[in-house]
Amino acid sequence: MKFIIPQNYSFKNKLFGFIPYSTLIFNVIWDFVIFSILNLFLDNWNIKIFLLISLAFPITLLSILGLNGEPFIDVLKYVLKYIFSTKIYLFKKY
Repeated sequence: MKFIIPQNYSFKNKLFGFIPYSTLIFNVIWDFVIFSILNLFLDNWNIKIFLLISLAFPITLLSILGLNGEPFIDVLKYVLKYIFSTKIYLFKKY
């Protein structure tokens, strides 16, 4: 049995089959930074937990769902590459 795989298709390793490892690492770093900042400034655990969930949940949800089927980190890389690219090519099809 032969499978035809397009050349622009790439295999990416994912945790549990739906979240790429690069996105997972970004989420863990983001959550650690938020947790560290909250520990520096707040003493009340109820407020810490509320703020941690409020700040981490949207990023995590966006990472899991993605943007139009693409992982959040990949979309962010594409946008930043486009913004900071010095060469923009325009092609005219005939």
